[in-house]
Amino acid sequence: MRAALLLDYDTPLVLDDVTPTALGEHDVRVRVDASGVCHSDLSVLQGKVKMPVPTILGHEGTGTVVEVGSGVRRAKVGDRVIVSFHPKCGTCWYCRHDHPNHCEHDFGATVAHAHRHDGTGVMAMLGLGTFAEEVTVHEFQAVPVRSDLPPEQLALIGCAVTTGLGAALNTARVQPGSVVVVIGCGGVGQAVIQGARIAGAARIFAIDPVASKREQAAAFGATDLVDPDGADAVAAVREATGGRGADYVFEVAGLATTLASAFKAARKGGTVTMVGMPNPEAKLDLSAFRLFSEEKRLLGCWYGSANVDRDFQRCLDLVEAGRLDVGALVSRKIGLGDLNDAFRAMLDGEVIRSVVV
Repeated sequence: MRAALLLDYDTPLVLDDVTPTALGEHDVRVRVDASGVCHSDLSVLQGKVKMPVPTILGHEGTGTVVEVGSGVRRAKVGDRVIVSFHPKCGTCWYCRHDHPNHCEHDFGATVAHAHRHDGTGVMAMLGLGTFAEEVTVHEFQAVPVRSDLPPEQLALIGCAVTTGLGAALNTARVQPGSVVVVIGCGGVGQAVIQGARIAGAARIFAIDPVASKREQAAAFGATDLVDPDGADAVAAVREATGGRGADYVFEVAGLATTLASAFKAARKGGTVTMVGMPNPEAKLDLSAFRLFSEEKRLLGCWYGSANVDRDFQRCLDLVEAGRLDVGALVSRKIGLGDLNDAFRAMLDGEVIRSVVV
């Protein structure tokens, strides 16, 4: 099969033919129909987040089951599935205590998923590696869904939409009538905005230096658009709220500096949620006294606090009900050979999401 390989950090991806590993008893082989290009993929490519190389990047995908192992019970050949980089086993402590997004099992993230012509093992990002024609995953990672949506939209449910929507509805639990701020309006940030709108937020601030992303945020329900390069975003939020600050602030850029701004933009008793993936070496510089005296809630958000068996279909139901727009997140459809340009476009702020189809 063809796959886009990362051979070394901060180098272009290379297309190559690789041989998938043999199908295990509980494995599912999936033909990849579409895969989103996420900022987390870029973080691995740049070496900010370390994973073994060579590896197949990509973790946001959908496809069709083409083969199943002898012990597979959750999926069958022909099923449409969305692959999950953090599914639930259902038996570990976290799954049994309603935190399946922290399931203790890695589902193949630390073993080779394919081999090159010289026998070199090839890893798969987060046990998926969706920048390939096929993936072989544990059956728990292949979540069957009922939907007629095109694959380029289904793919985004696997990461951006579930993470962003879940940040608003599961992690922060935005309340009707509240004031929400979203810092960073890429694919995940746009999903946070839609989640806040669905939750009934009265006012939603979209903060991003890219004009096209602010414009798209307005189409998704943002009421106030702020260019942080042209205005003091924190001051703008406080001025609009009588000096108090927002009820909920979401940091979706993955930067410690913007998290500090998010903390300042939240009112006393407000909730600050970090959704963007930061550099593992980044440190926070926050006032411990203000955290104590202002009773702010500082939350992390891993994968939208999602239960993928529930939330993938919930996202799709919202799309089909006309309450969630996934199609507008797709800026361009590309091939495997276009991935390096897709990362360039991401860095240049040209796209919300490129999707390999």
